[in-house]
Amino acid sequence: MSLPDLAAAFEVRGERAQAALKKRLQEMSAAGQLLVNRRGEYCLLEKLSAIAGTLSAHRDGYGFLAPDDGSPDIFLPAHEMNQLLDGDRVAVRLTGGGRAGRRAGALVEILARGRSVLVGRYQRKHGVGYVSEAGRALHQFVIPEHHRADAQPGELVRMEILEYPAPGRSPQGRITDVLGDPKGPGVVTAAAIEIFGLPSGTSAAVSNAASKLGTRVSRQDLAGREDLRALPLVTIDGEDARDFDDAVFAEPAGEGWRLVVAIADVSHYVRDGDAIDQDARARGTSVYFPDQVVPMLPEALSNELCSLKPEVDRLAMVCDMQVDPAGKVTRSRFYRAVIHSHARLTYDEVDQALRGVIGPPRTRLARLMPQLEGLLGVFHVLVKARDRRGALDLDLPEVKIEMDAQGRVLSVAPRPRNDAHRLIEECMVAANVEAARYIGRHRLATLYRVHPGPDPDKFEELRLMLQAIGIPVADTAARRARELNRALARIRERPDADNLMMMVLRSLSQAVYQPQNIGHFGLALQYYAHFTSPIRRYPDLLVHRAIGHILDAGRPGDFGYGKEAMEHLGRVCSALERRADQAARHVEARHKCMYIEHRIGEEMSGVITGVKHFGLFVMLDEVYVDGLLHVSNLHNDYYQVADGGLALVGEHGGRQFRLGDKVRVKVLRVDIDEAQVDFALVSGGEEASREAARTPRRGGFRRRRR
Repeated sequence: MSLPDLAAAFEVRGERAQAALKKRLQEMSAAGQLLVNRRGEYCLLEKLSAIAGTLSAHRDGYGFLAPDDGSPDIFLPAHEMNQLLDGDRVAVRLTGGGRAGRRAGALVEILARGRSVLVGRYQRKHGVGYVSEAGRALHQFVIPEHHRADAQPGELVRMEILEYPAPGRSPQGRITDVLGDPKGPGVVTAAAIEIFGLPSGTSAAVSNAASKLGTRVSRQDLAGREDLRALPLVTIDGEDARDFDDAVFAEPAGEGWRLVVAIADVSHYVRDGDAIDQDARARGTSVYFPDQVVPMLPEALSNELCSLKPEVDRLAMVCDMQVDPAGKVTRSRFYRAVIHSHARLTYDEVDQALRGVIGPPRTRLARLMPQLEGLLGVFHVLVKARDRRGALDLDLPEVKIEMDAQGRVLSVAPRPRNDAHRLIEECMVAANVEAARYIGRHRLATLYRVHPGPDPDKFEELRLMLQAIGIPVADTAARRARELNRALARIRERPDADNLMMMVLRSLSQAVYQPQNIGHFGLALQYYAHFTSPIRRYPDLLVHRAIGHILDAGRPGDFGYGKEAMEHLGRVCSALERRADQAARHVEARHKCMYIEHRIGEEMSGVITGVKHFGLFVMLDEVYVDGLLHVSNLHNDYYQVADGGLALVGEHGGRQFRLGDKVRVKVLRVDIDEAQVDFALVSGGEEASREAARTPRRGGFRRRRR
């Protein structure tokens, strides 16, 4: 039924009453209680026997529906995808079993199109121009010549959809922007912003709202705040950081330490429902690429007024903690303050100074050494507490992509980590725990950062695989992170440790935001919320608003967010976080390919990270670039998968390639569009498994017990 039909049936008269009915119907639709078809009619899901959700399309033609009710994904075979695009909201009817035991469905109704524009490569064939969507080439959109916009074959373009896929009709589009050669400076990032629908640029309303806030802390902003400007708080970040969320200070106090974590008070400037807030909510998070940042907040706030820059006054929300010698926070207090960061420090210089390395860092930081020594003392006891509670020691490497001023990739290398990184991480975890406890005690709705235990099926598959390569894993490790750590310690001794660590990570459930607190499996914590990064994460801003409401003596019932609103925001923020991660991985993979493309023909060493019937996946040493060594490039034999998928064995010669073996390969081909690298074998195989395990990683100023 349409809105007018419903209003007539319920005898709802008057403009205000009909507006209220419309709002309620929209809320029920957003909650998945009703379905709205393309004619604007409201439908009862139970009458349609349908499940509504959002579609994720796969490049091989099939798709998965993520239901609005949070139930498991539903598989849609390729023939059900003929009219659909990635991101569409659709309703499906269950039809039986799908891939790998998943539920399968058939299309009932297209509720809303997920996109009106897409990015793809312009091509011509038999005199006809068309665009195939980048990464998910399910459809080819015909481009009439007068809608070509001077695009040349092979260029990436932004295309507006004129006609969507339909039975008996080819989809059509109009090119609105020519992004250029995929290898050109900034093109990969620009394409990812479009492909993943990341909001970029700043609207006039947001710019005007930001400019009205000014550039400095005003006198009236100081009212009711504690003055911490004399306290030698410092920021410790990477060399390329521009937005500074947090400043820290520690000193001995009694038998333990006082730890002060000051976080940018974004909630003072960004109020619920204003233009900046609405824009930030739509973004959900800042997205970091090697060549640019898509910020959640306008740069006037993220890089200036809210950023805890050195030697300027800034507003902060403070978590002031007392930490005992066992690493337990025995007391904590939240309050609003004005601070004056005494220095902007980097991880490397703090690491060198605390390890006593003689040089410029030690000299420059001499006046701050008492405070840094205090932070070191807190760090040591917090790490002991972390080990004691059994938090996962899953330290995966990060990759740093260095680019020149023209946007060309200069290098791809592991991003070094030292104990200065871990020091800040432990301080932030402590503050996040206290924020979650504080809000929980006052019974306000908020977003907890929760991490369920591993998916049972995925974890059992992982456990059997690890046991097959000699790493025992207790079946109770799925419930106790401490027991899983024993397996991780064994994994670190192997040359394929990084890949196995990633496999462990993939067996775990994804951390999400929700108002129901179920704890954090990975950190082995009962209470956890994100409090420490409100400049770049919207959930942190919501946590700050909850803390501010408590500080203002507000009652739980008067808080602007109820449980239902938080449930919706949790789903939205979790989805936007996944989108940001996907966009970042998309760009990173293609920049890696650009780097390796210049090394076609070179020989490089790597580790076998996957075994399939069609070949071996190999990760190159040092640069962490993955590629495929196809069976057609394993000469002089026919190869079969053996040992439960852990080895590829020659039928006649018996030569073996096992998971974790070292090999030497030649780079054959690179496909930047698909982010694929192909290798040919140079040497390795049967003898590789007997090579010595790689040297354990080095720590920073304190070697951690592994």
